[in-house]
Amino acid sequence: MIQSRHTTLVSAAELAPQINDSTWRVFDCRHDLQHPQRGRSAYTQGHVPGAWFLHLDDDLSGPRTGRNGRHPLPDPDTLVRRLAACGVSATTQVVAYDEAGGAFAARLWWLLRWLGHDKVAVLDGGMPAWLRAGGALQSEVPACSSQQAGELRVNLRNELLVDVAYVQAHLKDGETVLLDARAGERFRGEVEPLDAVAGHIPGALNRDYRQNLDEQQYFRPAAELRAAFAHLLGARSPAVMVNSCGSGVTACHNLLAMEIAGLPGARLYAGSWSEWCADSSRPVATGA
Repeated sequence: MIQSRHTTLVSAAELAPQINDSTWRVFDCRHDLQHPQRGRSAYTQGHVPGAWFLHLDDDLSGPRTGRNGRHPLPDPDTLVRRLAACGVSATTQVVAYDEAGGAFAARLWWLLRWLGHDKVAVLDGGMPAWLRAGGALQSEVPACSSQQAGELRVNLRNELLVDVAYVQAHLKDGETVLLDARAGERFRGEVEPLDAVAGHIPGALNRDYRQNLDEQQYFRPAAELRAAFAHLLGARSPAVMVNSCGSGVTACHNLLAMEIAGLPGARLYAGSWSEWCADSSRPVATGA
């Protein structure tokens, strides 16, 4: 029998029959930027059966230097070892979920694609959708052992991202479309709860990642997403779009939405605003 291959979204109804399938691995990515341990606490109280927990700061990000953003990319080998210890192999179907409409789960989705693993999807609607579908919860933490360790290798796709030098070099080229996924008030510089400087990278456009979701936190239909991103691109290819946010996390949500929409090829500026504004010599824009 040919196994299904989920590369963008999976529904609660599709996930439920696979909970005990050894070829699937589920990861709980719940997080709160203001209260970083809240996700782990929620996980210990109850999670999708068999799910492992991955912390945004500890597992899905690397060490901070004060100049490389709040959530720099993790070391690829370290992340691969962590995933392999949970049984992820080259053939494993990975599913990530959170309770924020995929805002944090999309980070794991993007990271696995960066590592070269395409069989990864986000649970559409996250934990709320799982509960609405009558999904069970468990508090037991799955054990990691050498016997269940998966064979997972790094095959980095660095074409999926750009660095700060690239962004600086293309600020005024008229071709690159820089898209910021933060809330409008943060983009405009009216408020800034997380970073030292308010505002955005000059020339950037704004699409709050939450616009990708409907009222129940499910992703909007592919056709609707396609129309929204096509409007931002105009006649240009998705390959000219660079996605950013505060720290390279919710930018992945826009990248996932573009994949759902059938508009692949956009890239991530992982350092995003928190890296950009750490250097006072870089220009800052405010307003719309």
